[in-house]
Amino acid sequence: MNSLTHDRFLSGNILLDQPKSGYRFSIDAVLLSHLACPQAGDRIMDLGTGCGVIPIMLAYRQPDVKVIGVEIQTALSDLAGKNVAVNRMQRQIRILNKDMTQLSVTDIGGPVDLVVSNPPYRRLGSGRISADRQKAVARHELRVNLASLLSTAYRMLDKSGRFAIIYPSLRTVDLVTTMRSVGIEPKSMTMIHSNTAGPARLVFVSGVKSGGTGLEISPPIYLYNEDGAYTESVQRMLSD
Repeated sequence: MNSLTHDRFLSGNILLDQPKSGYRFSIDAVLLSHLACPQAGDRIMDLGTGCGVIPIMLAYRQPDVKVIGVEIQTALSDLAGKNVAVNRMQRQIRILNKDMTQLSVTDIGGPVDLVVSNPPYRRLGSGRISADRQKAVARHELRVNLASLLSTAYRMLDKSGRFAIIYPSLRTVDLVTTMRSVGIEPKSMTMIHSNTAGPARLVFVSGVKSGGTGLEISPPIYLYNEDGAYTESVQRMLSD
């Protein structure tokens, strides 16, 4: 593992170690953990958990949820486990070092109520693949593609279970059509813009396993003000 940075989040209440030069989480993870809206008592799975930031944020906001973070890269999985321990969340969070495509419901003691994911965004053959293997696997579909991820989510979800994902807006059509093809019906969509002047760069989509049709478009989210500072809504996500 590369040397680490020691960072505090959510008004200093969460301590997170991250690789200094390897893959580091971005604002995407903060948005997803906020927008996923777990319910009290949920069993949740995070596919591609990295250093464990999403399970930790979810567990911090909802102390009675249980979260399973799945990560294929052993170094990141080990780091996620250490972050869980440092934040004293072992009773809420379990980290599983496993290829999600090989995951079965029996591996986790039964289906979950909610699956979340901030997955690799880039198709193979699109963009330069990072020389850093950790970054490459996190950003490009080297170990899992969109169809495999969504099939895993469907397999892990209980009847009428929910799914939530952050994805590039340019791949919105790919995302919603693949969700529907595996049996997860898109139910809510939020476009995420850097600022009010530019196009959306990310999209948040939630869906329901075997759900009925009907998609709600929520108001957009803007990340930055004109001065480059985070907007008030994003600042709340980072502090609450």
